[in-house]
Amino acid sequence: MIPLDPGARRAILEACDSLREESLDWLFRLVRCPSTLGNEAPALNEMERLYRRLGLSPLRIPTDPGALAAHPGFSPPLMPYEGRDNVAAVHRPRAAHGRSLALQGHVDVVPEGDAAMWTTPPYQPAIREGRVFGRGAGDMKAGLVSAAMAFAALREAGLQPAAELQFQAVIEEECTGNGALAALLALPRTEAAIIPEPGPGMEALYTAEVGVVWAWVTVSGRPAHVRDMQAGVNAIEAASAIAAAFKAYEAEMNRAERIHPAFHGVNHPVNVNLGTIEGGEWNSSVATRCRIGLRVGVMMGRTAAETKRDIERLVAEAAADPRLRGARVRLEFKGFMADPCLFPKEQEISRLAARCFAEATGGRLRDYPATGLTDGRHFVLYRNTPCAVFGPDAQDIHGIDESVGVESMHGITRSLALAIAEWCGVEKT
Repeated sequence: MIPLDPGARRAILEACDSLREESLDWLFRLVRCPSTLGNEAPALNEMERLYRRLGLSPLRIPTDPGALAAHPGFSPPLMPYEGRDNVAAVHRPRAAHGRSLALQGHVDVVPEGDAAMWTTPPYQPAIREGRVFGRGAGDMKAGLVSAAMAFAALREAGLQPAAELQFQAVIEEECTGNGALAALLALPRTEAAIIPEPGPGMEALYTAEVGVVWAWVTVSGRPAHVRDMQAGVNAIEAASAIAAAFKAYEAEMNRAERIHPAFHGVNHPVNVNLGTIEGGEWNSSVATRCRIGLRVGVMMGRTAAETKRDIERLVAEAAADPRLRGARVRLEFKGFMADPCLFPKEQEISRLAARCFAEATGGRLRDYPATGLTDGRHFVLYRNTPCAVFGPDAQDIHGIDESVGVESMHGITRSLALAIAEWCGVEKT
């Protein structure tokens, strides 16, 4: 790393402070975009505007399933990709003498749930008690803004990175990771990557993450009038029996001897979630069809492919239960087919992140072995690129009244600005 001149360090941090209001403006603009699956275009357009504000020339990167299907990091898509290309921008120095870096983040958000349960509407950002509320405010639109404003701060200080710096705003982090994979493969490999994903209620440095497999089970029963329900096969009851079969598997995967050392001390790191259920036609009819969606965690030391085989076995065994006689069961895999990943805190980019955070905020990043996943796995597993995943404190991620701390977001901006300057080196603009 290239030591920063104290004067340059001071100028960069002062420039970060001068951009506080603009940072909040950009965050509000992004949160107003309800960028759920298939609806990411407005948020991607905002990111294109943001990159232009930085003086960069954005480029669109399509996600092409045909080109990605043979790649080990590809996940079966849930829908077509037309009209929602990833957005990237690349800064190139006049004379490169530092190390290249990628700053990546996702624009997609999960559904808001029951909007009536929110204190303020989920896509109308609001500040209360020092926090910005809104779907995606924490996960992870604040991180996207912080990365851009960190670069803007260097420019405000009369400096710019002395190495290639990539910005990547991608789709589908929440369901496949295919957007990140497309961007990764379309751009040159960098010497490190940073993803400013939030910590759960704390500023956190990710040290590991589980893998995830999404499975869909469709049960077709035999309809009948409720007065003669014993003559039918209720697809909803059959699907519920299949979902229940995963409880013993979940307990087995969480046995102490199966838990990787990176997750020691984490209570129940491997989770199986029944996330969606749809089916039935009429309250007084035995349900003909039911479809359930499952999310199955993958512990370090196992693979998504192994977990897929486990799911196939469990569904086949459950379908053979005499209670399901006469039902037809179909299993599909769409969405995540993601392997687990380590982010060693001893690696240079992670040590830099922790030190810059301490210098910028006076605080400390907490170690966080994540029971969810990020796009960081693509850099580590498929490009052999060290990746530091750290970000602001976010509360109620994927829940009601999601929020991010204003001061925490600002601290991440300051931390990223110092990290960019030290990793890439700086030259005068």
